[in-house]
Amino acid sequence: MDIGIAFDLKSDFVAPAGAPDDALEEYDSERTVAAIEVALLRRGHRVRRMGGGKRFLALLLSEPPDLVFNLAEGRGSRSREAHVPAACEMVGVACTHSDPATLALALDKALAKRVVAAAGVAVARDRVVRSAADLAAFDLPFPCIAKPMFEGSSMGVRASSKSRDVAELAREVERVVVGYSQPALVEEFLTGPEFTVAILGEGDGARVLASMEIFPKGDATADFVYSVEVKRIWDERVEYHVPPRRPPAVIAAVEQLALVAYRALQCRDVGRVDVRMGGDQVPRFIELNPLPGINPGWSDLCVMTERIGIDHDALVGTILDETLRRLGRRLGRR
Repeated sequence: MDIGIAFDLKSDFVAPAGAPDDALEEYDSERTVAAIEVALLRRGHRVRRMGGGKRFLALLLSEPPDLVFNLAEGRGSRSREAHVPAACEMVGVACTHSDPATLALALDKALAKRVVAAAGVAVARDRVVRSAADLAAFDLPFPCIAKPMFEGSSMGVRASSKSRDVAELAREVERVVVGYSQPALVEEFLTGPEFTVAILGEGDGARVLASMEIFPKGDATADFVYSVEVKRIWDERVEYHVPPRRPPAVIAAVEQLALVAYRALQCRDVGRVDVRMGGDQVPRFIELNPLPGINPGWSDLCVMTERIGIDHDALVGTILDETLRRLGRRLGRR
């Protein structure tokens, strides 16, 4: 099969002057693309690097592959992750991961939470704040956490993101709104343990692949923020427990919540769901990533799967197999 890899590298972009130091955090490294390329080559496929943006569009139109393996985060809007799969839909080329509707919806954290809440999933309470002036009518209890509404990879989530009063929250909202040119999503701060759940497949066939607890080193769980600073040196700041070191009933509740949220957002092939418990020990949905990072040894998805004996080559192959199985069903084949 002729497979094109769609991707955006950090080196493809230059952050604007004065931008936050994590402005390009979502984008991939050469190492990640090379590892995926090797995994696909080892399975006997022809592989081409197609990149992202206008370069991807030009190659898609002039030399369409049989399938696009999608890593591309896109740029420029809250629907940026939908750009590649939407282009693929237009020209009739198959694509891994979720469709453009799901990718656009999931990136908008507030809208995604509304959808999964409508499916009966418990979510962290939140407010969308477009400026510090909006805080005059703010009614959530403190502490709260503020984050950019349309970003991933913990962009904009810093050690300072947890606010204990209106003054601190006003500073954080201003930092997010100005620094990332988008509204802030302000949520109640959940003080219980934090989990992430990897899921494969789609619809009724979706199933949990692995779940992991993110356990802070040296910090009380009740104060822990899984910030971009923590992720950059995760081996110093957290322990990853796969499976979580929690009672089976707790793990089952976390995984079931993640599965319902994944199905509610109509994800396909692979995704990762973030869950955290409140002080009442009830798990709540935080967000869902239908285009999770596949950086070997670093991305949460890769850490999880490596801990259960699935190496990077096998993970890439598993995602591809899910896509081919889905396409086979659409075409009436096994």
